[in-house]
Amino acid sequence: MALGQIKKQFTVEDNTACESIKLQIKANSGSCFIKPSHNPEVLNVFSNQQPGAYSHQFRKEIKDEICEVFLALEDVANQGFSQSISYRVFSSEKPASDKLWKMYLTDNKPYDLELFYGLGRANIDLSGLSVKNLKINTASADVTIGYYNQIENLVEMDTLALKVDLGSVSARNISLARSKYIMADVGFGNIMLDFSTTPVTGNTIKGSVGAGNLVIILPENSEAPVSVKIKESWLCSVKIPKAFTKRGNGIYANEAYQKNPENALNFDLDVSMGNIVFKQ
Repeated sequence: MALGQIKKQFTVEDNTACESIKLQIKANSGSCFIKPSHNPEVLNVFSNQQPGAYSHQFRKEIKDEICEVFLALEDVANQGFSQSISYRVFSSEKPASDKLWKMYLTDNKPYDLELFYGLGRANIDLSGLSVKNLKINTASADVTIGYYNQIENLVEMDTLALKVDLGSVSARNISLARSKYIMADVGFGNIMLDFSTTPVTGNTIKGSVGAGNLVIILPENSEAPVSVKIKESWLCSVKIPKAFTKRGNGIYANEAYQKNPENALNFDLDVSMGNIVFKQ
């Protein structure tokens, strides 16, 4: 199906009274992209949709030098959520969508981002942005997040939280987020955390897996210290690299951590029926 012409849908102008931006975006379906921009606008949204083809909610207000922006996009003729669950569980194919959303964030202001995706796909490039906190929640959508230009987060992030129900999140070069805390919550879907880029500072990563999969790619640099603590059940599957040494009940560490635990990747994981796999 041919895509329509891309047109600007929304613009949120900058305000000198705002020191930072709290941005909440909900997209019910379609293919969604978020990219960095040198433009001064807080948010620019482009789409191939025609007015009337979708409904939306929009709010903007300034509180204590924080510009709070909420944008929800919903397809008027979208399938019900129960139907989407059936499609996800019983079909190996991805549902097609001709809806396209492109969103651009400015690199002039720091953000707190909360992103929710229902169905479809999302691709988020945070290269060179200033993100203080990031929350991503996907019901049945497949989300990819990364720093594609190898440009790290311009500020230290406090918390990066990922939650997956039936969908998936692929977090690439996630060390460049410079986040002190990373949280990964998997229901029946999949999360991939790529730490192959050696972290500048240490991270605490907490993960919970129900019946899904959590794949963790460790740093390519063997000198990067890593410790792992896992609470598991007999119904799950856990794969730890052979180079790691068991230090206690469910506790493992690599040689670099035993030499110097400073600035380490510290994993605290809980799995019931799913799978956790570490790769190097």
